Amino acid sequence: MDSRRGPQPNRAAVIAGLLVAVGLVGLALSDLSDLFTPLAALLATCAVAAELVAARYSTSLTVSAAFAAVMLAVGFLGPAPAFVIPVLSYGAVWIVERYRWRALIINIAGSSTPALVVAYGFAAIDPPRHGPEFVGLLVVATALTMAMNIAIVPALMAILDGNSVIASLRSMRGIFPAVALNCGLVAVIAEIYAEFGLVALAFVALNVIAFTYMLRLVVVARERTREYANLSWGVLSSLIRTLEERDARAARHCAAVAAFSRDLAEQLGMSRREQELAHTAGLLHDIGKFALSDRVMERGGKLLDSDWRGIRRHPDIGARLLRDIGVYGPVADIVRAHHERVDGRGYPRGLKGEDIPPIARVVAVAEVYDTLTAPDTYRTPMTSFEALTELRRVAGKQLDADYVEALAELLAGRGVEYRHADEADFDRELDMERRLNEAVAR
Repeated sequence: MDSRRGPQPNRAAVIAGLLVAVGLVGLALSDLSDLFTPLAALLATCAVAAELVAARYSTSLTVSAAFAAVMLAVGFLGPAPAFVIPVLSYGAVWIVERYRWRALIINIAGSSTPALVVAYGFAAIDPPRHGPEFVGLLVVATALTMAMNIAIVPALMAILDGNSVIASLRSMRGIFPAVALNCGLVAVIAEIYAEFGLVALAFVALNVIAFTYMLRLVVVARERTREYANLSWGVLSSLIRTLEERDARAARHCAAVAAFSRDLAEQLGMSRREQELAHTAGLLHDIGKFALSDRVMERGGKLLDSDWRGIRRHPDIGARLLRDIGVYGPVADIVRAHHERVDGRGYPRGLKGEDIPPIARVVAVAEVYDTLTAPDTYRTPMTSFEALTELRRVAGKQLDADYVEALAELLAGRGVEYRHADEADFDRELDMERRLNEAVAR
């Protein structure tokens, strides 16, 4: 059961259909008059509305008003409403979304039939409809119903899609906090209804649905931000690759500076977010060179005063480019300042000492070190020892002295491959950045 066997849609549909058939038999044997009560109508309306809101804005729901409505039907009405309400809510979603009909049958099998079975058990106990005993039993019933749903739906969906059943069930381990939240929600709403009646229940239901709606908006905003960030990464990485066509060292250099910057930030005890910002800024620190002329990008040629002015402007150009994209505010400030010097003689703004952002000072150390040691630089490459000697010579003037010593500690005991970053790979660092793009979305 835990190996991939390829999609088996018919098998999944047959198993789900049998479970639904069991539920239909139970429905036929139940008291159907429970379906035609004001409480049943209110719960069905709330369940349908909640599922439509959830389906429209997200595929996951932490606190489910629809599920709470089903469990209130279990506690206050009986098996028939407990079975029918999920059918109505999932059916309404299917009419809007038109997803696979087999998945619809699986959803009904995993929600309606378990709710009906638990409702029969609850009715057999027949506790008084108020007080701690009732609420406690309803919480237990809620947990049992969710447990059956978790056991049925992921397993059948795995069979439907040809995935591992065991892996699908294991993936549901993270849902236990949601189980606790839903149990608590059901307990609170049940007590409110028992004490204050239908009007109070309607008020609470509207608030829960409104909360669900706002939660969906937050989720979809986060998803769109992530999609936008990924699109932005695509644009920026394309610019880096275009830059590499004009300067063969560009992509490797950016990858190396990113890796050194991230590791140096960690060495300095910076936070995880600051490490990610250092990595991002390292990848993008030279993005402003995209606007430089071909003559500037060609090594060995004589540069005019206007060319030097362009070189000194490339941090500003890169920062403006990142700000225009709209999601790289903190990184833009770092990119703008990565050529500033602690003695105030850097560019483009002549910042001095602590006025230079700390991560910009990190990137500056990483860039100078890679430039000195790289084989594809415009000068004879230095050994790691020689480069550290040069960095110490300019420490306190061009570079932050504490950061230079932190780099020396980082490199101590490291192999030649790491210390020279000859094989730094832009694609690998870009993939890492996509995995760690929390710095982008904040």
